[in-house]
Amino acid sequence: MKNFNVSITSTTRRRKLKNGTIATYPQWYCEYQDPQVHKRRRRAFNRKKDAEAFRNSLLLKVAEGNFFDERKAPTVAEAIDHWLGTKDGCVKASTLKGYKVVANGAIRGPLLIGTKQERADYTENGIAPKGARFIKLLGHVKLTDLNTAMIRAWHKTVSEQCGAYTANRAKSHLKSILALAEEDFGSRAPSMPTGLPRARHKRKKVILTPEHIAKLVASAKKDPEHGVYYAFAFLAGTRPSEQLGLLWSEVDFERGVIRIRRIQERDGSLAEMTKTEAGTRDVPMSATLREMLLDWRVRCPRNGKELHRVFPGPGRLQEWPKPRLGGGGPLLYQNFRKRYWAPAFKRLGLPYVTPHSARHSFISTLQAQGIEVGLVAQIAGHANPTVTLGHYTQAVRNGSAAIEALDRAYSS
Repeated sequence: MKNFNVSITSTTRRRKLKNGTIATYPQWYCEYQDPQVHKRRRRAFNRKKDAEAFRNSLLLKVAEGNFFDERKAPTVAEAIDHWLGTKDGCVKASTLKGYKVVANGAIRGPLLIGTKQERADYTENGIAPKGARFIKLLGHVKLTDLNTAMIRAWHKTVSEQCGAYTANRAKSHLKSILALAEEDFGSRAPSMPTGLPRARHKRKKVILTPEHIAKLVASAKKDPEHGVYYAFAFLAGTRPSEQLGLLWSEVDFERGVIRIRRIQERDGSLAEMTKTEAGTRDVPMSATLREMLLDWRVRCPRNGKELHRVFPGPGRLQEWPKPRLGGGGPLLYQNFRKRYWAPAFKRLGLPYVTPHSARHSFISTLQAQGIEVGLVAQIAGHANPTVTLGHYTQAVRNGSAAIEALDRAYSS
């Protein structure tokens, strides 16, 4: 900015003490015109070197185009509230609750010194145990005062009290919070510290080989009553909540896609949103999956007389081709695992994996087939900020080819 001037002036302040004497002390002022609203501003300092430091910092910010009125700067707590507000209605309730627990308990603070359960209870209800002690975190800090050193010290504190996993998860949230505040409030976000300790190495999840999955899919084709239940996730890469929440109205045989638009909650109710915004997506149907779904649609229990859920709870089987009785309602996750999932692995002699591991197999197999990572992420519904995951046009265009590659990998 041209012709930006900052002047430093001084005056002598007088104050009458209790004993009646008059004390004098210097007062320094930094005066300038606000580059944004063009109003005169004046900041007071008790020491000349503080006024000079403010002036030099101000000149640098204006020269770099990073000026921000510190008096209007929000605190980290206010930035957290703003960030959580943008998530409300965009992610499912349980996911938002998890965000709040981490953001409020491990970033905003204060942090209760105690057991994990005590901290969870305090974060949930705000009632502290008798004699509780607290550690101040970042909530009170203005965004303009926050720096990398403060974040490093905060991360160390949370790591020591809550563990490296919680600290790193909180750091990830803090990065998103500060990025949004920079975008919406104009406050410059400090750099995240590097070289922070990571969580202890976690044992990798067991995933099936393509040969194992080919055996499972081949068996599912011959199992008209249960097969599609345990093969679906390997062929569509869905989360268990997405599979159990799928409706027939979202299976588009004409276009050859499955529209993921909702999930099933733990109690069997349907949430009209996915886990994250990226989870709302169209998954191309492979020839194998299309054939299995067409066969299953004829047999699937109805909700009354209408097709509703693709994976409902079982009704009472009648002689073919009579429809089932009493079916069509929600299938709870624990019943899905017990009735459909686990028996298939036991019967086929395959290593047991969780339903969510089928999603890992789906993603790993697509990558092993040479499918571009951005396309894989789009089909799987991953919310990831990397550049390669922004190729949405390419993802839509090549989705069918990717699923054909999956079918080839699972062909026995």
